[in-house]
Amino acid sequence: MAMTPRLELRQSQSLVMTPQLQQAIKLLQMSNFELTAFVEEELERNPLLEREDDRAPEPDAPVLSDDPPMDPPLLDTLPGNEETPLDVEQDNTFTNDTRAEDGGTYDGFNGTDNLGRYGNGAHEGDGNVLEQTIGEVISLRQHLTAQLGLTSASPQDRMIGAYLIDMLDDSGYLSGSLAAAATALGCTETEIERVLGIVQGFDPVGIFARSLKECLALQLADRNRLDPAMAALLDNLDLLAKRDLTRLKKVCGIDDEDLSEMIAEIRCLDPKPASSFDPIHEQPVEPDILMRQDAAGGWVIELNTDTLPRVLVANRYYAEISTKADRQTRTFLNEQFQSANWLVKSLHQRATTILKVASEIVRQQSGFFSHGISALKPLILRDIAEAIGMHESTISRVTTNKYLASPRGLFELKFFFTQALASTEGGEAHSAEAVRHQIKTLIENEAASAVLSDDRIAAILKADGIDIARRTVAKYREAMRIAPSSQRRRELKIRLP
Repeated sequence: MAMTPRLELRQSQSLVMTPQLQQAIKLLQMSNFELTAFVEEELERNPLLEREDDRAPEPDAPVLSDDPPMDPPLLDTLPGNEETPLDVEQDNTFTNDTRAEDGGTYDGFNGTDNLGRYGNGAHEGDGNVLEQTIGEVISLRQHLTAQLGLTSASPQDRMIGAYLIDMLDDSGYLSGSLAAAATALGCTETEIERVLGIVQGFDPVGIFARSLKECLALQLADRNRLDPAMAALLDNLDLLAKRDLTRLKKVCGIDDEDLSEMIAEIRCLDPKPASSFDPIHEQPVEPDILMRQDAAGGWVIELNTDTLPRVLVANRYYAEISTKADRQTRTFLNEQFQSANWLVKSLHQRATTILKVASEIVRQQSGFFSHGISALKPLILRDIAEAIGMHESTISRVTTNKYLASPRGLFELKFFFTQALASTEGGEAHSAEAVRHQIKTLIENEAASAVLSDDRIAAILKADGIDIARRTVAKYREAMRIAPSSQRRRELKIRLP
């Protein structure tokens, strides 16, 4: 076949991931803390973006430039459902809000914008303002170094002690061997052990231990409770973990009452003596959606406006300086103006989508909020996606790191998606989370004389219409960190305090 040049015309569809579309996707899956940090960066970068609180009062007559600003990009230019699973489309916005369409403000849905599918009232109360002040915290290294300086040790011993301090891990245990420390310092291992005996008397008690047994022994010795029976118990911590109390009594040479008291003493000890130092300050979870019951018995769903950034486009500033700027500056301003408008629209789109998804989740899981976890229904992403006309990937992004504050507590939206277990009678399927709760309830209510095996639990659930295998019961039990029946039986024979 001869090779000749020719022209061909082909038609195809493709998704172009523009920077604006990537930003919309990124905003959709951000948590409220990540969103706040992102908006703060945009406020510093974009001169045409400002906080609502920073805006000066608008005059009666707006200032307009001779050349009108570039039109902001519209949401309907984004790919629709048939082209992309991102669902960033015009259909998801409220039709009664036009501020974002005019390049105006995004103020967290004040007024009527925060109305959910099942309610029409704003959140009651002024809200709580949490002010946290974290003072200066002394680190574990500083605490131990100060104690080392107060000892009468020689300069050589202090150097060894400082080296041992550097060997501590986050829990307060030595992370390396004494032989390696002796090699690094050019001294004998006997000298290291001598200094180790000194620093093991530092506060907190139990520090510089090389194992859990040694850590507990140091704390018991400080309380003058390290007798032969307690030492034997520490030598057999594996039996304590297995709840093999019969063998423990035999090894320690004690009776039931003494064993219970000794175990209670061990429970009062701190297996991680360094945990009180250098604490990790966790950021409290702020709910994205607020939920409350109305007078008619329904549910009012609304966005938590305290977690939403209040930003707007500086239209007046843009109109004032665009007429006086040169060509290069005008190009830059136009780009920043489009970027600011797009961010405002993307924030509006994100909030609207979250509210829409949360409202549908509440509708489908209304039994849970009324009757508890036993009424939790099986639910997957596809169920919500089909109900509100979005793609599963959008639902997945929306429900990631988004929290709902309800009368039953604070829940991540992912919590409401559970697998389904078939019914033995061919009826409605059961939620896996509800089945796990039922397994936990059965085990908590069992008596010492009638400990339930996994086979017995499976039989009870089948009698209740839940088609579940023994291995599934075992999997759920292990996921909840519940011991097997043999271990529970030993523990129930001797009630631990």
